Amino acid sequence: MQQVVILGAGTGGSIMANRLRKQATRGELSLTVIDPAAQHIYQPGLLFLPFGQTTEKKILRPNRHFIDRGVSLVQQPVKSLDAAARAVTLGDGSVINYDVLIIATGTKIAPEETEGLTGDGWYTNRFDFYTLEGARALRPALEKFTGGHLVINIVDMPIKCPVAPLEFAFLADAFFHKRGIRDKVRISYVTPLDAAFTKPVAAKVFGDFLSKKGIELVSEFNTGRVEGNQLISWDERTVDFDLLVTIPLHSGADFLKGSEIADDLGFVRVNKGSLQNEKYPEIFALGDAANVPTAKAGAVVHFESELLSENILRFLRKEPLLADFDGHANCFIETGHGKATLIDFSYNTEPLPGKFPYAGIGPLQLLKETRINHWGKLAFRFIYWYILLPARWLPIGRHFTMKGKYRPS
Repeated sequence: MQQVVILGAGTGGSIMANRLRKQATRGELSLTVIDPAAQHIYQPGLLFLPFGQTTEKKILRPNRHFIDRGVSLVQQPVKSLDAAARAVTLGDGSVINYDVLIIATGTKIAPEETEGLTGDGWYTNRFDFYTLEGARALRPALEKFTGGHLVINIVDMPIKCPVAPLEFAFLADAFFHKRGIRDKVRISYVTPLDAAFTKPVAAKVFGDFLSKKGIELVSEFNTGRVEGNQLISWDERTVDFDLLVTIPLHSGADFLKGSEIADDLGFVRVNKGSLQNEKYPEIFALGDAANVPTAKAGAVVHFESELLSENILRFLRKEPLLADFDGHANCFIETGHGKATLIDFSYNTEPLPGKFPYAGIGPLQLLKETRINHWGKLAFRFIYWYILLPARWLPIGRHFTMKGKYRPS
C-alpha cells in the first residue's frame, strides 16, 4: 500500500484527501492528513465577520467532520521536511515517511515583517481581517468608529484572495451608509499596484466602482513602515489614518522557508501545468502553498484538485502525468448594498465581461454588479461545506473557456 501524506487540512488538503479516497482502488493508498488545527475556517466568512454579517459559528467547523473517516488525521504541527529522505518530522518529534507528499499548507500573514505595523496600535486602530483574531477584533472597532480616515492598505503582493481588500472597501462604504455616517468617513484604498486590480479590463471596472462609491484610490504605494498613525512608503510618501485595515505581507509555512523546494516567500516551486515539484517528483503542491502564477483563491484549489488527484494516481501507477492546469480561477466580489460581481480568468486570459457559467443564459454576470451574484456569494458557503470539501461533483469544468465572454472595445 502506497503512503500518501497531505500537509494541511484546509481547503486543498481536505479536498485532496476526499478525492483520492474516492478515486483510488481499495487497498491502493494509505492517506494521512497532518494539521495542528482542530477547527476548519471558512475563510471567505472572515470578510463578513467585522461587519456583523456572519457569526463564528457559521464559519468554524471541526476538521474531522470534512475529511473521510478512512483517512488518518494527525493533529500536529510540521517541524521540518527532509525531501531527500521522504520524511516529515512533527512537533512531537515523531517522523512520518511517504511515497507521495502533497503540500497544502496555504499561506499566512506576516505583519511583523513590516516595520512598526505590530507596535503600539496593533488591534487598537490597526487590524487585519485575514485571521479569525483580526476579524474578531476589528468588529467592535468598526462599530465604535464615528468618523475619520479609514485606510485599506495592501502591503505587497501576492496575497490570499486578491479581491478581498476591494470587497472590504465596498462593504465598509455600505456599512457606514447604513449607520448614517458615510459623509463623516473618508475611505482610501492604498495599493502597490498601478491600478485597482492587476489586469486592465477588471482594473477599469473596479476603479469605476471605487470612484462611484467615493473611495479614494492611492496606487503604486509600497508600504515600508508604519509610524504612529501614518503609513510611509519606501519612497517616503505618506498616508495618514485614523483606522487602518492592513493586508500584510504573506508567506508560506515556516518549515518551507529556506527550503530547497520553495521560493523566497516559502511557496512550493511546482510546474504550473502539472503541480509537480521538478527536483523531487514525488512532491506536489496546490492552492495557496504553490507558487503558480494565478490567484490564491478557493476556486483555484477546486480546479487544481481535479487535475492533481488524477496526477497522483498516475504517478503511483507509473503513468505519464497531465500538465494541463490552465490557471482557471473565479471569484465573487461583494460590492455592497446587496450586490456583487464575478470574475473568471486563467493564466492567459484576464477577467472579461459576459455571462457565466452558461453562454447566453448565465445566470451570473461577469464584471457587473447584480443581486443574483450576491446571492451566489452567500450560497457558496453551503456549497463549500457540503459539495466542495467532500469533493462532490460541481457543474463547472476545471478548464477555462471563453464561452459567454467578450472583449470590450
